[in-house]
Amino acid sequence: MEAFLKNKPNTKKRTLFHLQKKKDRKEKIISLTAYDALTAAWLSECDIDFLLVGDSLGNVVAGYESTLPVTMDQMAYHTEIVVRGAVNVPVVADMPFLSYEINPEEAVRNAGRLVKQSGAAGVKIEGGMNIIPAVKKILNAHIPVLGHTGLKPQTVLQLGGYKVQGKTPDAAEIIKEEAKALQDAGVFAVVLECIPGELAREITEELEIPTIGIGAGKECDGQILVTHDLLGWFDKPKKFVKQYSNFRDTAVTSVKTFIEEVNLGEFPNQEHTF
Repeated sequence: MEAFLKNKPNTKKRTLFHLQKKKDRKEKIISLTAYDALTAAWLSECDIDFLLVGDSLGNVVAGYESTLPVTMDQMAYHTEIVVRGAVNVPVVADMPFLSYEINPEEAVRNAGRLVKQSGAAGVKIEGGMNIIPAVKKILNAHIPVLGHTGLKPQTVLQLGGYKVQGKTPDAAEIIKEEAKALQDAGVFAVVLECIPGELAREITEELEIPTIGIGAGKECDGQILVTHDLLGWFDKPKKFVKQYSNFRDTAVTSVKTFIEEVNLGEFPNQEHTF
């Protein structure tokens, strides 16, 4: 594992409990996604509060059009290898579609698998009132839960696409009620996805637990992005994403240069030959 790390960080692992302390001190919470050990290892060199093994791996890694096809086996595998690389950072794993909706008993079994088998520090669940029984059951098993409301990607078929939520007074009130219900159920924080910034600000001020925004403005207690979006692995970033690098263009240029040098006989040269 040390081979993964250029600058070995402090190996004392943080816990999810420090997120509440950061909200209380009005310090921003920072999170990113990871799907493999190497990415988790170099993110561990940064000041990241927690890593999320998102079911977004369906889009980013597996090439699915949505998160819906992602299975528990896939989530368990990717969580395990991220935990292996995340030297000092707690890892939260997404509960995939149909892993918690059927009944609370199945929900706690699946959550338990992500913790016991894969080493996650907690799980994330999308939903509002409909998932409260599952949340409570998982919490009764002593597994921390991260809530998720606003845009819920697992409901994409019902929504008819990925759309901003909470734009009308009635829709905004529903999201507020969901966030409050999740807090009352015992989640340690709630993700607010693709909602108006003013609504996110109101929820953040009303809740005692931290809010983590993605496409929800700057007034949330913290921010999360898909690492591949941030680094520019894709052509067209989402509206709420700022690309801090352009890995795609760098990678394509590097591979084209490799091909050219092989064809010209410039690689491998003496320096790269035993």
